[in-house]
Amino acid sequence: MAARHRRRTAAFAVAAVLVAVPAVVGCDAVNKALDCVQTADAIADSVTDLQQAVENATNDPGQTDDSLDAIEKNLDKIGDKTDDADVNKAVDDLRDAVSNVREAVRDGDSTPDVSPVTDAAGELTKVCTP
Repeated sequence: MAARHRRRTAAFAVAAVLVAVPAVVGCDAVNKALDCVQTADAIADSVTDLQQAVENATNDPGQTDDSLDAIEKNLDKIGDKTDDADVNKAVDDLRDAVSNVREAVRDGDSTPDVSPVTDAAGELTKVCTP
């Protein structure tokens, strides 16, 4: 719960910085950056849910799939809203990590390594931050 609070606090801080960006930057760029930050925050929440789902996989194996679906849905949102090469690479890396976890689960691994997903989500958050 504290991790979510820290991410939301960080997202609000980034949003405040984006609002304070000088008028030289077009509104479109600010809106895209803010969308990226908000979606990255949603992905961070989904990654936390994924970690918890993997820990509780014996109780509810479908929860892992639900968490992976939520991450992919948010990746689609970012991919549709940006043409930034760094963001697109981070999205692709995270999408690959999610696919690898999904494949591991399909192959019977009830506790797949989600650290690549966590790392890729961290990178996405980093490139979304101005």
